[in-house]
Amino acid sequence: MSRLRPDSAGTVAAYPRRAAASEHDVASQEALALRVAALLGRRFAPDFRPTRNRGEPPPYYVPDRSITSLARAAKLGITRAADLFGGVTPHAFVATKSITHGVVDDQARVPQGWARSLASALEEVVLRGFTAFTLEDAYRAGERLLQEGAFRVKPADATAGRGQIVVRNAQELRAALSEQDAASVRRLGLVLEEDLAQIETYSVGWVRVGKLEASYVGTQCLTPDNNGVSVYGGSNLTVARGGFDELRALNLTEEERQAVDLSCRYDTAVSTAYPDFFASRRNYDVGVGRNARGEPRAGVLEQSWRAGGASIAELSALQAFMLSPSLKSVSAFTRERYGTDEPPPTSEQYVYRGEDSAVGMITKSGGILEDDDGRL
Repeated sequence: MSRLRPDSAGTVAAYPRRAAASEHDVASQEALALRVAALLGRRFAPDFRPTRNRGEPPPYYVPDRSITSLARAAKLGITRAADLFGGVTPHAFVATKSITHGVVDDQARVPQGWARSLASALEEVVLRGFTAFTLEDAYRAGERLLQEGAFRVKPADATAGRGQIVVRNAQELRAALSEQDAASVRRLGLVLEEDLAQIETYSVGWVRVGKLEASYVGTQCLTPDNNGVSVYGGSNLTVARGGFDELRALNLTEEERQAVDLSCRYDTAVSTAYPDFFASRRNYDVGVGRNARGEPRAGVLEQSWRAGGASIAELSALQAFMLSPSLKSVSAFTRERYGTDEPPPTSEQYVYRGEDSAVGMITKSGGILEDDDGRL
């Protein structure tokens, strides 16, 4: 007698997942999938694999990265934004911070599918910088940036601020480039971008799950990891029910409004340059600070069209909106801390706490920020 399997229709799957995903990566992805399942009224399907579910309707997917092939997405049954929590891009480099800048000149190498027109469309909404797809092009771009002051070398697919190197002179430029993997640079690119002092990083985003829609703006914080390196430590978000018009109707600060405006312009430019791209979760990091001459500068640093650091806060807000139909806005947070001193989060806010094979001891939590009366 054959073993009965649950039907995958009406399910949510934490898939696709990178083979190298560590324990806290897996726990975070599954925590998001469980919350999405509750929002959609579906069942969470643990250990989903397409090979085990042939012939069954596809689930709603919660991937741990953007899906960077239209063909692969279609094979999974993903043909529109409503099929997943995240995004689908036509090329791998489109899902990285490489698209934020143009290349240094007409002689620079670019991959197939590169939209040269995007750089001019983004010029007023990003910081000064270049993307390079060879180390030789990166060196030429770095020499040009050094004429204006210090800049950062940023691996295109790195997350949480890891792998970034501040460069102040030609010697540091050569050292920074010697640490890069040439094959990865050829495939995904390398970003060189002006370094800001006194920087504040804002998170701006939009998300839709089923019929629920929310937009938000908030700030990020840094925290030391287990090696003492400053990395992403969490976000505090002001979340509005609905799109960016509803968000702008809230009592935002001038810098928050600027961050929202820059992000919307970035999103429009990318959607125009790559019309095949679609996403149900769009997040933009916006840096506001001062350049080497002390002048105020602001620009989108990078985009994320996948489940990210702020996603627990996003989904917590959607759940609050679902439970309270009259609720128009809410404050939500995510928190990531390293080491053993961080107290365990409450069960409602728990995502992960343990010794992770990749980053060591880490505690992750998120949820709704309550007011003084303990209400939403």
